[in-house]
Amino acid sequence: MKQLGFKQVDVFANEPFKGNPVAVIFDADDLTDEQMKDIASWTNLSETTFVCKPEDEQADYKLRIFTPNNELSFAGHPTIGSSYAVLQNGLISKNKGYLVQECGVGLVKIDYTEEKTYFSLPKPKISDIELKQLDGIIDSLGINGEDVIHSKKVNIGAEWLTLHIKNSSIVKRIEPNFEQMKNYIYEGTTGVTIFGENEDDKDTTFEVRSFAPNEGVNEDPVCGSGNGCVAAVNELYGLIVNKEYSNSQGECINRNGRVYIKQEDGLKLGGISKIVIDGKIRIEN
Repeated sequence: MKQLGFKQVDVFANEPFKGNPVAVIFDADDLTDEQMKDIASWTNLSETTFVCKPEDEQADYKLRIFTPNNELSFAGHPTIGSSYAVLQNGLISKNKGYLVQECGVGLVKIDYTEEKTYFSLPKPKISDIELKQLDGIIDSLGINGEDVIHSKKVNIGAEWLTLHIKNSSIVKRIEPNFEQMKNYIYEGTTGVTIFGENEDDKDTTFEVRSFAPNEGVNEDPVCGSGNGCVAAVNELYGLIVNKEYSNSQGECINRNGRVYIKQEDGLKLGGISKIVIDGKIRIEN
């Protein structure tokens, strides 16, 4: 029996217990892939991360990220929550004011302050969504094609089918047919992210929702990579003139998340993290 450090972090929380939790396991180098998968399935969160020693000398740590079903090469809210957790766990960064995370997409720079943590978005790969696939996704959302302004497949390490909807009222009304949606999320794609201009909250620009039924997460409470894809679409179409703005996410499932975006040397995405559970996890040898 061995014990590993464990922290559960509420990420992007705009108020207590209203963000997206991530489970962070420390000193995980000796765990097998199967053990990591079992732990991630057991925590039953949208993601569980495992902090390991870096292989790249530039990195402060290596992070492995698991959904209940699969390993991801990159994800946003686990990156922010885990970076906050490693600092709270006593890691001293190699560089003043920022961490370098090694993960499946390579090295990710993470700026941190006492209030917020931001990561530099990996360079987006943007392409059109196949028409048959797009029609299937729109149908699974229960909306009309006229409700969609823009649609793109965006890959920032995690790939999302990203749909710009007319307004936040439509976004909030949607009740997806997840079984139907599964048929149109092809292998290699995490899920579907939708967003619309926020009519109700003057403090945020867009209302965002992210669906990943094939990953065991029908609706992600507050999704970092999904919001990153939204930021990439906004940049592509010139939808945002401000250098900084924020999105809201989670209202439809009783959360109140806030994601912050900066247009600064590329795109940066950030938020507030709070540790809500701090202890040990016991692993049988």
